Amino acid sequence: MSLAVLYSRALSGMDAPEVVVEVHLANGLPSFTIVGLPETEVKESKDRVRAAIQTAQFEFPARRITVNLAPADLPKEGGRYDLPIALGILAASGQLPKKTLENYVIAGELALTGALRPIRGALAMTYQLLQDPSNARAAILPQESAYEASLVEGCTIFAANSLLDVCAHLSGKQALPPHPLVISTASDQLPDYLEVKGQLRAKRALEIAAAGQHSLLMSGPPGTGKSMLAQRFVSILPEMTTQEALESAAILSLTGQFPAARWKQRPFRAPHHTASAVALVGGGSVPRPGEISLAHHGVLFLDELNV
Repeated sequence: MSLAVLYSRALSGMDAPEVVVEVHLANGLPSFTIVGLPETEVKESKDRVRAAIQTAQFEFPARRITVNLAPADLPKEGGRYDLPIALGILAASGQLPKKTLENYVIAGELALTGALRPIRGALAMTYQLLQDPSNARAAILPQESAYEASLVEGCTIFAANSLLDVCAHLSGKQALPPHPLVISTASDQLPDYLEVKGQLRAKRALEIAAAGQHSLLMSGPPGTGKSMLAQRFVSILPEMTTQEALESAAILSLTGQFPAARWKQRPFRAPHHTASAVALVGGGSVPRPGEISLAHHGVLFLDELNV
């Protein structure tokens, strides 16, 4: 039967729900159809996948190709489905074994050369994968996305540089080594609370807010040190736990803003005072987290706030 089934993960707001990629080859005039509520980026994957398969010296089947991304009511966006679609075509046409596909969650964008490009939300994907104890699948991701994904302890991550690397791994010719957990020792030098001289009453208020996890409203004329104190507030907060760090990093990963050097450092978000309600709260036609969510377990500084 010319049917292959693979597994991937979508991004939907703060979640990364499972997506089943079904590839079917049938007789008839050659065509390539993708169904399952794909956005424009997903529809364009047809040309990337065709070029990548041919560049990798595989045969692109001249048959009626139908790709279904299930569930059908979940919008699919981005280039993350390029790799599973290409592998599904190769497996359905008999150029790759099908039996190993069910053991992996696969995501990655393909270049026309067959190289893999990083995807957005890799850490969020593996973090969501870990929340399902019945799901013991490993993840195959682009090399540049594997670093942040490997921060989720308990998930097996395989990093690949190209379509050929993944095919060699799945066919048993050359296995990909599991990506190690690498914690960056570099850190961004944030403003330090110890640098503040004087401001005893304001510093006392900040210490109370930090100890009790309270909100704080600072009021005063320009130039009195409100912004300066707020920027240093993060440095007196307790160190993040691993669970807090994963939750914060997973949210930042959804927008592609997770910096490796900020692992286990509390986020500091300071949106401009003209930021819209959507930018603060989140949302949009394709839901994205706003500044409030991006400041999870950290500090949200609203300058020039009108109350």
